[in-house]
Amino acid sequence: MAQSRTLYSGLDVQKASIAVAYAAKDSGADVVYLGSLGTRQCDIDQRVRPLQSKAKRLVFVYEAGPCGSWLSRSLTKKGDDCWVVAPALIPKKAGDRVKTDRRDALQLARLMRSGDLPPVSVPKVEDAAMRDLCRAREDGLRALKAAKLRLQAFLLRHAIRSTGQATWNPAPLRWLSEVVCPTPAQPIVFHEYVRAVNAQTERLQRLEPALQAQGKSWRLTPVVEALQALRGVQCTGAVTTVAALGDLTRLENPRQLMGYVGLTPAESSRGERRRQGASTKAGNTPARRALVEGAWASRYPAQVSRHLPLRLANPPKALPDISWKAPVRLCKRYRRLLARGKHANQVVVAIARA
Repeated sequence: MAQSRTLYSGLDVQKASIAVAYAAKDSGADVVYLGSLGTRQCDIDQRVRPLQSKAKRLVFVYEAGPCGSWLSRSLTKKGDDCWVVAPALIPKKAGDRVKTDRRDALQLARLMRSGDLPPVSVPKVEDAAMRDLCRAREDGLRALKAAKLRLQAFLLRHAIRSTGQATWNPAPLRWLSEVVCPTPAQPIVFHEYVRAVNAQTERLQRLEPALQAQGKSWRLTPVVEALQALRGVQCTGAVTTVAALGDLTRLENPRQLMGYVGLTPAESSRGERRRQGASTKAGNTPARRALVEGAWASRYPAQVSRHLPLRLANPPKALPDISWKAPVRLCKRYRRLLARGKHANQVVVAIARA
């Protein structure tokens, strides 16, 4: 094999092994399976070394998965090209029901050679760390919600109802401390549920200040501060959005950004008939959720809030103008769509997309 050729190598990455296959740049060349290797750095270097003798340029590709992006960073650091592709964007035959590590590695090398695999962005180490912190907070929110639902279900089963209207405020918490169960076994369950709610609440009280503190020393802090100039976007939401999106310079226009977060409407058009449906929801879920939550603030008329100037100490000159024009435009759009008979949820998604 000539040294000037490019070699495409497909990697099927698992927890304890990596299946390797390669294909030469020539379309007629066979795809060769090399076998599997371990996940240690020495095992990877031992297998990459023979490939370097076959071609001057090596292009590796593997699916994004739970094993993370350490392999991409390791290969890129050594000067090789490494692509990480989304599993949902890999072409698959409808009748193919056989899936093995060998077949996946061969398929990745073949598709990489034909140019049918779009890559995804690999975050830097510090960006991935902020993303992990945001995911930990979201896990805490889900765990707290589940703990509250279990406690409420227990109280509902035994007809124990509070006379107050508020939920999870100091008054209901004081009421919970006075609940008396009729049998000896029920207090054990009740107090365990209450302790679970308190534990998850304390967990969030630790994670949210840590998220805000780490966001101040992050390399993308200017972007976080710029987002906070918009109405409905506070520090936690801004950090979550930027951590989920990563480097925005890789996107050419806002349409690509909305497609990445899954806010573009689905479409099923035939001939001259155009039919659009709900949002695709095929993108980044945390970023989409943060944008939709911030869009709910457009329900209210635009006004100069006293909290907004306090978020930024020395904002750039263009930010105050944008922070005023955006609420005016979005509130007007919200009311116009609502007057056309659209549901409030559909309108808010349209505002988040705008």
